Amino acid sequence: MILIKLILAHLIGDFFLQPKKWITDKEKRTWTSPYLYLHSFLHFGLILLILWDISYWTVALFVAGSHLLIDGAKVQLQTEQTRSLWFGTDQILHLFVLVAVWMTFWSEVSVAIPGESFWIMITGIVFLTYPSSYIMMNMMNRWNEQINTENEDSLESAGMYIGMLERIFIYTAILSGYLQIIGFLLAAKSVFRFGDLTRAKNRKLTEYILIGTLMSFLIAITTGLATVRLLS
Repeated sequence: MILIKLILAHLIGDFFLQPKKWITDKEKRTWTSPYLYLHSFLHFGLILLILWDISYWTVALFVAGSHLLIDGAKVQLQTEQTRSLWFGTDQILHLFVLVAVWMTFWSEVSVAIPGESFWIMITGIVFLTYPSSYIMMNMMNRWNEQINTENEDSLESAGMYIGMLERIFIYTAILSGYLQIIGFLLAAKSVFRFGDLTRAKNRKLTEYILIGTLMSFLIAITTGLATVRLLS
């Protein structure tokens, strides 16, 4: 499925191969940042690499060009208060472009793609790692200032990696048909977290963790069900 490959290339380029240094420089220098153009060129290369056909260079060029314009407009217009809003808008616009490109170009170009199931499943897994973490981070950003985690004895980025692993477990459970694993995972996490929340006696922290957990489960379940639907 061509569209799945285009989305996979986008996820890799935006969430795995874009260092924080690039993002900071783009936000500071906007259109004059060299990383804005390097990032767009990276998407050009990723599309050609994943499609594995140089004849699609016009598709890759169009997507890279639109990516440049969308990212440039985002860093130009966003403020600290509207960062989350522009993050969501940015991703929706990129997805819209990919769908539009797929519908336009592949109505004339026909190609047999082996291993569609593989690409669908791997795209789901990739989405449930860093992309989902960034989505959750932006959605929960409004409450970060109300939660005091300075004195929390925790490993660096442990929460993010735990979230990735739990979403992949849920995804695997849905694809394999062992839905009882989801209930077991939720119960186990509740047991481990109950002691911490009881000692903390912090209602805001409890609500924050509950929202994050349910949001993480919702993203994983939705992705799993969508994957099953595409595979059927």
